Formats: sequence, structure tokens, C-alpha cells
Amino acid sequence: MLSILAATLLFLMRALTLLVIADVLVGYFLDHYHPIRRFLDAIVQPMLEPIRRVMPQAGPLDFSPLILIILIELMGRILLELVL
Repeated sequence: MLSILAATLLFLMRALTLLVIADVLVGYFLDHYHPIRRFLDAIVQPMLEPIRRVMPQAGPLDFSPLILIILIELMGRILLELVL
């Protein structure tokens, strides 16, 4: 039972991390109204907005996706420790 829960949690962490990376990459190439970009933005942007409100601007660079990936990994590891 615990191994299934741990495997599911790991899968969700990796999937969310990949979605964040895909959103960043797609943002460079696709128009804002492209269906793939809108789908990814609908998932990732609500998680990035609170981080962007707290973080200071670093010029043209946006570090909020990196912070989100770090937070996903941290929360996942904490939850894995609680599960195992």
C-alpha cells in the first residue's frame, strides 16, 4: 500500500515538474492563444502567481519557475518521508 502511494506521489511530482518546464519552453515558441500553451498556462500559472508576487524582479529574468520546481521537490520529499 505504501509503495503504491509513494510511487504515485513520485509520478505526480515528476509530471508537475515536466509541466512547468514545458510551459517555460512553450512560452518561447508558441503564441499566447495556441491551445497547447493555454492548456499549460492554465495548469502552471496559478502556481507561479503567488511566487511572482513575493519575489523581487530580476530584470528581464523570471526565476519563479525555478523556485516552483524547487518547492515541488521539497514538498514531495517531505511528503515521501511522511508516507514511508
